[in-house]
Amino acid sequence: MLGKELLTYVDHTLLNPIATWEEIKVVCEDALAYHTASVCIPPDFVASAHNAYPDLTVCTVVGFPLGYQTTEAKVAETKQAIEEGASEIDMVINLGDVKQGDYHAITEEIKALKAICGEKILKVIIEACSLTKDEKVELCRCVTEGGADFIKTSTGFGSGGATLEDVQLIKKHIGPHVQIKAAGGIRSVEAMKAYIEAGCTRIGASAAVGLLQNRLDEQV
Repeated sequence: MLGKELLTYVDHTLLNPIATWEEIKVVCEDALAYHTASVCIPPDFVASAHNAYPDLTVCTVVGFPLGYQTTEAKVAETKQAIEEGASEIDMVINLGDVKQGDYHAITEEIKALKAICGEKILKVIIEACSLTKDEKVELCRCVTEGGADFIKTSTGFGSGGATLEDVQLIKKHIGPHVQIKAAGGIRSVEAMKAYIEAGCTRIGASAAVGLLQNRLDEQV
């Protein structure tokens, strides 16, 4: 795979809470220049990014990073993000519902946000580092039944990020229409390739452009 091909899997990400518009502009311009899948930025910058870069695929986060907002709050966030130009939404599930076994509530929340997204992409962040194996399996069912487009391993703000073991487990239990996004701690070309080989079709990363911008036409 060429470096430029690897970048097409990447959601070029800047979710630092102290990020400025000047910094956001840099990642937006990099995403356009290097043809990443999207740029993933905080909700407050979606409108500015869409207006400044109308050809850019803008992804943003909902219920981020802890997921314990009400469904109504997440619905409102999702509506605003889409109205302001987001094409992709990465939502965080309510981990409290997982721990109390209320998987129905999780599924219904996913359905509610997917209904707003329509043809736009909804990714569901499960924060795998906080879950048992059985909980991860149950969430694969929730994401599948909820109609989401992707299941995503991590926020990058938890105690751990993506692992190949989690991706392999998820791949066994998601429905055929659900894709996998690995995120959190992916900071090497080798790691990106390993996750793609394991079945991921998206990689959330802040380092990818820096790693590959001088290797676009090289086999990596």
